[in-house]
Amino acid sequence: MIENQPALLVLDVQKGFDDPYWGKRNNLEAENNILTLLTEWRKRNWTVIYSQHLSLEPQSPFHYKNPEGTEFKDSTKPLSGEVIMQKNVNSAFIGTQLETFLKTNQIKTVVITGLSTQHCVSTTTRMSGNLGFTTFLVSDATAAYEVTDHNGTYYTPEDIHQTELATLHKEFATIVKTSDILNQLK
Repeated sequence: MIENQPALLVLDVQKGFDDPYWGKRNNLEAENNILTLLTEWRKRNWTVIYSQHLSLEPQSPFHYKNPEGTEFKDSTKPLSGEVIMQKNVNSAFIGTQLETFLKTNQIKTVVITGLSTQHCVSTTTRMSGNLGFTTFLVSDATAAYEVTDHNGTYYTPEDIHQTELATLHKEFATIVKTSDILNQLK
């Protein structure tokens, strides 16, 4: 059950994720679902927190000197007054004031959305659960990318997405859909 006034975390929804560097992606509706949740949070005047990845790796589409890649996607851009946590690692908790901000504002529950499931979403979700926050991960407001492992085995974006969700569920977070969140807020 979602507690009163959870924070919505929108992780790394940046133009760099449109770069062919990442390969194929699942859930092309993720940004629309994030926007649906953003609209609800904004209507209620609840806390929205963004993370913005500013990589130190020169080849990364998110390299801090690449304004096109680090820019937020147009459909989910932060509004004035919404918090932005800039980071250069996967977790939105490392090197930022996220944990302090949540605790200072007595926010005990977070709803996580963003890109990508196997990177920042998974890492931030694990840390959120480990830090004691009640954590909900919105499965249809996240997306994953294809991966070829160290043995040359290919995994589809959907395989990666579902495997990540399975490993996070119950241990670190409750996995929900956008409609589940909206129904609980009625």
